Amino acid sequence: MKPTEIREMTDDELLDKRDELTRGRFNLRIQMATGQLDSTARLRGTRRDLARVKTIIRERGLEKKASAGGGARAPMKKAAGKAARAN
Repeated sequence: MKPTEIREMTDDELLDKRDELTRGRFNLRIQMATGQLDSTARLRGTRRDLARVKTIIRERGLEKKASAGGGARAPMKKAAGKAARAN
């Protein structure tokens, strides 16, 4: 599955595809453990497709957050050490 194909999907389709790939990956892992898997390349391809789908979902989430006024996240403050608390 190519990234351009994934980007053309709607948000609902992406979530359905993520669930489908997750179940498919689980089934392939079971087949691998029981010795029924013919091609280990299918396991690798499914894992990569799942990563691509999750990446696109994450990108869209960030775009929506930025357009909603969330912008960039503020840097986290460092925790004060014992020396800072003693003063």
